[in-house]
Amino acid sequence: MVMNSVYRVIISTLVLNQCIAYFNVDNHDECFCQLSGNIDECTCNIDTVDHFNNVKIYPRLKSLLLKDYFRLYKVNLKRPCPFWLDDSRCAMKDCHVKPCPPEEIPEGLKEDMQPKVVHVDPQPKRKYSKMVNEDCATHHNDLDYLNKTISEKLQKDLQMWEAHDDALDNFCDIDDDDENAEYVDLLLNPERYTGYAGPSAHRVWKSIYLENCFRPKKSFNFNPYIQSNKLNELCLEERVFYRSISGLHASINTHLSAIYLLSKNNGFVLGKDEEKWGPNLEEFLKRFSPETTNGEGPNWLRNLYFIYLVELRALAKAAPYLENEEYYTGNDSNDWDTQMAMKDLLHIIRSFPDHFDETSMFRNSEQADKLKYEFKQHFRNITRIMDCVGCDKCRLWGKLQTQGLGTALKILFSGKFDGITQFETLDSHNKKEFQLQRNEIVSLVNAFGRLSNSLYKLDDFRQMMRERM
Repeated sequence: MVMNSVYRVIISTLVLNQCIAYFNVDNHDECFCQLSGNIDECTCNIDTVDHFNNVKIYPRLKSLLLKDYFRLYKVNLKRPCPFWLDDSRCAMKDCHVKPCPPEEIPEGLKEDMQPKVVHVDPQPKRKYSKMVNEDCATHHNDLDYLNKTISEKLQKDLQMWEAHDDALDNFCDIDDDDENAEYVDLLLNPERYTGYAGPSAHRVWKSIYLENCFRPKKSFNFNPYIQSNKLNELCLEERVFYRSISGLHASINTHLSAIYLLSKNNGFVLGKDEEKWGPNLEEFLKRFSPETTNGEGPNWLRNLYFIYLVELRALAKAAPYLENEEYYTGNDSNDWDTQMAMKDLLHIIRSFPDHFDETSMFRNSEQADKLKYEFKQHFRNITRIMDCVGCDKCRLWGKLQTQGLGTALKILFSGKFDGITQFETLDSHNKKEFQLQRNEIVSLVNAFGRLSNSLYKLDDFRQMMRERM
């Protein structure tokens, strides 16, 4: 796998050099000829990221995301759209998502499916810990004793205060405690082109860009996408927000082009349809070619590299916390393998030489606090817009990837994580502050896996374009 990745990087570099040398041979090459040099708002260059991802990160993530802990995601796909009447539900079978039956859920993850017991827990986010499960009886006995000295009203008030404090740090709602959330097997519901398109899909992205992204005040127009030469009219924080959303959009479009329904023959074997899925170069060019995007497609792909660096930095910053997670599902052998695989991945991530520098943002005291609040509220709205997506499979992956980005932003910009910027080991005094729920960890790693996959798939399209010449 690693040797294959090395080969791909070598080919990618040769193709890029040929592309620059023969710029006028094929206009479609502009998609990749402009993917060179430094990444906007960052110090590293695209070639460095390509090599690092394709050789070191992608093979490890591909294996890690097969583990039970990461393939099972808890989500509520039945929430109504909070912003407009949801009247365009997709009826195609490729849009359908089937939740996991209870017998297929690992024993260690079934605890959170039980009715919630109201109590005051000094470490509430440790409910997926093996130690907590083993000490459950003793723990509840202690709580019963403590609760006799605390009135029922005060208990509820404490819970409300704690929930409010947690919400201040979160960039999105977490489905871990949603009674209507169900486990979904991500491997059985891959992100791919479902046919969901038209006014409903365009309305979602239009609302995200026009109503929830920061926009240049001097040159407002009704084009959802900001022209790259206008981005400098925004401050750094606003540019980071837009590039992140644009990069996420580019990543999703890359996935849909990479796993596309190429043919569907009505077969007569057992009455089943035979389907062929694979990369669709024409679809990719339609979404990113300069000719079809008013010259902006290559810039959107550059933003894909930008969001990759944002989430890479978040994983590096949270590494001391993530290295100490148990990744508990109840299967000791698999849990150990998952923990070791995560430590290996985090070790590689930490070794990256040019991480995104989040410390340059929100530095202007009072104005910074206001901007950070707006930054967070804009993003929370975007995560809620995902409940307006009319295709269940698109909604699933939209919610997962926005929650993953929201978790990354929480790690980078919430005060609770400021103490681990230098990757020191968490001690007993400060590790209570660095709490992530299971769904946050699962979405963070899977969302980064989607970005890693997108960069890897760009090589496929690059090679397909060269072969067509």
